[in-house]
Amino acid sequence: MTPGAVGFSQELRARARARDRRLVFPEGEDVRVQTAAVELGANKLARPILLGSVDEIRTGLKGLGASGDGIEVIDPEMEDRIVRYAETLHDLRRHRGVTDSEARALVRDPLLQGALMVHLGEADGSVAGCVRTTGDVILAGLWGVGADDGIETVSSAFYMVFPEGHPRASEVLTFTDAGVVPKPTPRQLAEIAVAAARSRRLVVGDEPRVAFLSYSTLGSSDGPSIEPVREAAAMFRTLMPGVTVEGEMQADAALNQDVAIQKAPKSAILGDANVLVFPDLNAANIAYKLTEQLGGAQALGPVLQGLRRPCNDLSRGAKVDDIVAVACITSLMAP
Repeated sequence: MTPGAVGFSQELRARARARDRRLVFPEGEDVRVQTAAVELGANKLARPILLGSVDEIRTGLKGLGASGDGIEVIDPEMEDRIVRYAETLHDLRRHRGVTDSEARALVRDPLLQGALMVHLGEADGSVAGCVRTTGDVILAGLWGVGADDGIETVSSAFYMVFPEGHPRASEVLTFTDAGVVPKPTPRQLAEIAVAAARSRRLVVGDEPRVAFLSYSTLGSSDGPSIEPVREAAAMFRTLMPGVTVEGEMQADAALNQDVAIQKAPKSAILGDANVLVFPDLNAANIAYKLTEQLGGAQALGPVLQGLRRPCNDLSRGAKVDDIVAVACITSLMAP
């Protein structure tokens, strides 16, 4: 892997360019999304589809000095679209009591319409969250494309990339779940790890080495917060028997071979974990922000995991570069 955040960003772009995926952006009227779409199209990183007012979006693209060539703009209020997507949603959700009239009202939401486009194969993935909340993005994804096989828990991951010159510049670490599930049960924690391992293979392109983190390393302590981590690690072994995993582990034993030799010499990971599964949202969120602020890492994400097809989230403070990076990741996650 090319070292450093810049190198990984270039690698993401090269791999996304080779995939040539169609991505829908339900928040097409946001200028950041329009700017990102121009960059994605101009560099052939993806084929963007922007949902929103056609006149407003075309005016925005023109203001950016872009012709809009290669960017598809669609009005989600078109009646034929409402009818078609309402039929699809009704088919998907009638078992949950969604009526025809309710489906017609619901699909006017561009977020849900974008997810249904992904479900129908009209787009390979969706990217949203500049304007709408993570909860909105997740709900649209669950209703539009559904959960992945064997997964009931939608979660998220940050891909932590370090600057050139940093001791870990040649690595990318997955931190999960830092954005969705506050207090996961052991089953949820195991599913979060499964989703993170699956996504890592697609996004980073290497084999996951999973560590379930705790304040204990393989029985060095006991306590009510440790047992659920041990239970989750045992479940993970059953769900993904071919993946290297260890747990419970302290972070230093998961990441430092010298420490691992002292604390856990028989560890399957032996200080070489690349997927860090945190016991709860507090720990994961604090850890990724500390890694950004003190370690100088770039946090790519939050990337949603556990959906059948990618419908990815953005921070509402996302910058254009963030949108482009998540779009490239989405292209890599698409079937």
